[in-house]
Amino acid sequence: MEQLHQLVILFLLAIAVSLVCNKLKIMPMVGFLLTGVLCGPSMLGLVEDQEIINQIAELGVAMLLFTIGIELSVDALNRLKRPVFMGGSLQIGLTVAFVALACWLGGTTIQSGIFWGCLAALSSSAIVLQIFQKKGYTSTPVGRITLAILVFQDIMVAPFMLCVPLLGGALTLSLTEALFAVCKVVAVLGGVLLAAHFGLARLMDAVMATRAREILLMTTLALCFGIATLTESLGLSFSLGAFLAGLLLARSPYSMSVVSGILPYRDIFLSLFFISVGMMLDVGFFLSHMGTILAFTAVFIVVKFLLSLPAALMQGYPLHTAVFSGLALAQVGEFSFVLAASGLSLHLFSMEEYQLFLAASVLTMMLTPLLISLAPRISGAIVRRRKIREEEEAETSSSSCALHDHLIIVGFGISGKHLALVARESGIAYNILEMNPDTVHRYKDTEPIMHGDASQPVVLEHLGVDKARVLAIIISDPAAVRAITEEARGMNPNLFIVARTRFVTEVAPLRRLGADVVIAEEFESSIEVFSQVLSRYLVPQQNIEAFSARLRRANYRMIRRMSAGVSNLSEMVDRLPDIGVQAVRLCADSPLCGVRLCESDLRRGHGLTVVAILRDKEMIPTPDPECVLCAGDVLYLFSSTEKLLAARPLFGGSVQEGAGQQTQPA
Repeated sequence: MEQLHQLVILFLLAIAVSLVCNKLKIMPMVGFLLTGVLCGPSMLGLVEDQEIINQIAELGVAMLLFTIGIELSVDALNRLKRPVFMGGSLQIGLTVAFVALACWLGGTTIQSGIFWGCLAALSSSAIVLQIFQKKGYTSTPVGRITLAILVFQDIMVAPFMLCVPLLGGALTLSLTEALFAVCKVVAVLGGVLLAAHFGLARLMDAVMATRAREILLMTTLALCFGIATLTESLGLSFSLGAFLAGLLLARSPYSMSVVSGILPYRDIFLSLFFISVGMMLDVGFFLSHMGTILAFTAVFIVVKFLLSLPAALMQGYPLHTAVFSGLALAQVGEFSFVLAASGLSLHLFSMEEYQLFLAASVLTMMLTPLLISLAPRISGAIVRRRKIREEEEAETSSSSCALHDHLIIVGFGISGKHLALVARESGIAYNILEMNPDTVHRYKDTEPIMHGDASQPVVLEHLGVDKARVLAIIISDPAAVRAITEEARGMNPNLFIVARTRFVTEVAPLRRLGADVVIAEEFESSIEVFSQVLSRYLVPQQNIEAFSARLRRANYRMIRRMSAGVSNLSEMVDRLPDIGVQAVRLCADSPLCGVRLCESDLRRGHGLTVVAILRDKEMIPTPDPECVLCAGDVLYLFSSTEKLLAARPLFGGSVQEGAGQQTQPA
């Protein structure tokens, strides 16, 4: 019961500190770290048995990696193979080598230097991944390379744990024993993976057939902690086992039900993890050595940031992605505390060095949310310093793009592939830009694809942005979408820019930066959801289309209100991209078939002006009022998007058949 009383006190104090941090616009995890400092033994001393808190906190880290594993698809995992082993080995190898050399030159033993390198090489998966999930960075190039490096760091925890007693002289290991240990790990893990592959689907089917949420939760926890315990018994990381369990469940059709059930418990245990880290800080030691600790922390962040850059740059990622990832990894990892305690017992460093390490570690963790928040600005400032040189080089070389009036596709995911397919079948010339080097290598022989960062003017110039008609930005990085939009608009004022974003709240800022059309996944998915629901209730398709048009009209009005406040005519023109020309095909079931243009009431009744008609590959500009409309005609209509959406059912066919083929700004 005593432990329960301490937990209650911890939670009450955490609530109070978190409320204060919320008022000050500070991330909750910083509040939890401060809570740990307050209730730690060096201040209030509210927790007597800190070991229990540490054990519970470890469950939070495991659950975080478990949910990350579930959210990774098989294709995503295959794409991460190269970044995991190449990027992770570069980051860890460079960090351990540099720190060991620096310590040896500073007068310490090479064993102590390697030990310090192992401590510095690891980063905090719990902090970085939680921030990336909340900010939506997980599926971006920054998120992918950072996750890959963190996964490799977790894989290296077991060798590091074995390395510490070897460095301390407390363990001798022959080559035969090492090979036997590796074979045992491979055999046991292989057996678990095979058993899960053939039996997990049946188990989950049986569990879901009970329709009991408590049985599903018990099964989830048993799989997560069971495989994690197995990997820990083999000398691997506990959280790495949880990550493997998540990967196994990722193939299950019930994976999202599993995630929704475990999320509340994950968040509670993660909160305890941050509190337990804060408890380690000795406030008295910190105050008496503040200057040394602050200097050591600053040097640590800078060195680790610089040593993390090659992990992304060597794989072909642009500079701003490497800078962002390096800043995200510039803290001490949670497993470093375990290594530090082991090293202290083996006299690999002194108690004073141990306290210095703990104080700097807590500071780096507390600074991580700030570093990630500032990462876009810092990377932008660093990249801008290179722009002058790149632009000077670009002036001396001509653009390699021979296309004109073409389409530029930025991002070659599912949406980019669909757009390229439609463009190819429609006879539209296009270029593709992708930042994932593996994707570029896979499609370089079948698509006009190149690798690069579209926010750089030299890259856009190489794509022929000054001669292009349309730029489609279909990537998941919000900061990159904004940078590309602003840069492209400055280079070509007449370019039609279509940008994809996740949330409706991001639409107005992109419109202000120069995007002509911004498609919010959040809004469009809501349209698709209710369309599918209504169709199951046999609601007429015309009614569904009318509902969709009404919601889209309301959305356009909202966007215009959010983008209000223009200061000149130029800005006014930029904010009216929904007024223009759109092509609509007249279907056979349209009531306008066989009707003269003057009798169609398109202009007076619907606010639509027919500026041209395409009939049997012959263009009829400014058609005569007596012109009879025929099925199959493509009508080029001038009006606002709002009125075009409202009148779309008038032309017959489905929404897909009536979709506009060409849109030009007014």
